[in-house]
Amino acid sequence: MYKESQKTEVYQPVPPKVVPGNFFGEAPSDALILFDGTDLGKWTYDNPKNPESWKVVDGILTVDKKAGSLTTKDTYMDYQLHLEYQIPKDITGEGQSRGNSGIFLAYLGLDESGLFEEGYEIQILDNYNNETYVNGQVGSMYKQSIPLANAAKAPGEWQTYDIVWRAPRFNEDGSVASPASVTALHNGVLVQNNYELKGITPWIGPPSYRKHGASPIRLQAHGDPSEPISFRNIWLREL
Repeated sequence: MYKESQKTEVYQPVPPKVVPGNFFGEAPSDALILFDGTDLGKWTYDNPKNPESWKVVDGILTVDKKAGSLTTKDTYMDYQLHLEYQIPKDITGEGQSRGNSGIFLAYLGLDESGLFEEGYEIQILDNYNNETYVNGQVGSMYKQSIPLANAAKAPGEWQTYDIVWRAPRFNEDGSVASPASVTALHNGVLVQNNYELKGITPWIGPPSYRKHGASPIRLQAHGDPSEPISFRNIWLREL
């Protein structure tokens, strides 16, 4: 017979109750709503003189190719993020010029040249029937981690990202105490499985880390000739 002290059941702490939302649309009860279909009060514009380049119509946010990117006003460390997006049904272009956007899970600003965005980007791209380099297709941590699957839906259909982000931690001297990690589901399919990043996800050159703390989230306006991409139902849960 086992002793009572050998039992391994644990009863504390009791997990908080959360009312789940629908797969599309409704957010869970404890979520921070970043975009609910009404306004962009939680975001800042790259081009504040032209806010209409990010248009909210019938609960949907659509980005113009000349808009510049959109960044949250608040900063975050670890979180669960939900986002829905749509690439236009009549999309044109090929390769990286076909519905190109991205989510910077932690945005660090522009590089020293002032030309390129720095941070940790998970790619948005039309790869339903469009080939490109595999570490730059939808579901990739850009230029760093190839997705485990291509779960892209056809242009014109709404698609989802559900992402768990763990921000990196740094020692006082700037060295990495623990790397960033990401788990991501694209349209319900696992595409990144607790991947530990080697640093930021630059377009040119190898990844590297530089010390930072809590950072904003950024929706990229890539500025290529592709038709505009739309977003809806953006929320997160801080972890």
